[in-house]
Amino acid sequence: MKTKIHILDLLGLKCPIPVLKISKKFKEINRGDILIVNTDDPKAEKDIYELCKNINIKILNKNHLNSKKMNFRLEKY
Repeated sequence: MKTKIHILDLLGLKCPIPVLKISKKFKEINRGDILIVNTDDPKAEKDIYELCKNINIKILNKNHLNSKKMNFRLEKY
């Protein structure tokens, strides 16, 4: 099966909306697919780490694009 990459732009959304949208998207995608998440919510980093501990999500990498924006590359396993 070929890995698909999905992008979720969550810029401007505040807690708890980013984590809810990530969780919903992971229900829609297949195992092995990648989800790229862009967010600027300062609480999102902690919330995403907690979400990943609770469901089958692996954080492949995290980048701080500037002082506010973050980019996560997540994999469903």
